[in-house]
Amino acid sequence: MLLCLDYSSATLAGNYLLDCIQSVLCAAARLICQARRYDHVSPLLQQLHWLSVPERIKYRLAALVYRCRHNMAPECLARDLQWAANTDSRQSLHSSSSRQLIVPRTRLYTVGKRAFGVAAARIWNSVPLTLSSAASQQL
Repeated sequence: MLLCLDYSSATLAGNYLLDCIQSVLCAAARLICQARRYDHVSPLLQQLHWLSVPERIKYRLAALVYRCRHNMAPECLARDLQWAANTDSRQSLHSSSSRQLIVPRTRLYTVGKRAFGVAAARIWNSVPLTLSSAASQQL
């Protein structure tokens, strides 16, 4: 069931529809834990080791960027990412030695910020260095 929620949720990053998906996730947690309708759901999500929908989206996008970095993702996704270290104009800057991505400028705020290259770059740049430089995804 969680995979079905994850299937399309990454395309909704920053969208108002996340509240609808979050309510489905909360209802599923209540159903599994046999909780009442008005019980707080946060302890249930922690008990089940489930992330909230925005956190799940961030995790999935960061995992995709990691796979792109290590050539384990489709080439069409990797093409959308621009590494600061690979850019000629940034060779003399401090960012050339980092594992940062260049966040492309967008013309349309609503649609542009949800594009894979933009959303994934923002999330990847916010990941701590210990995680972004890990040798494997198993941490």
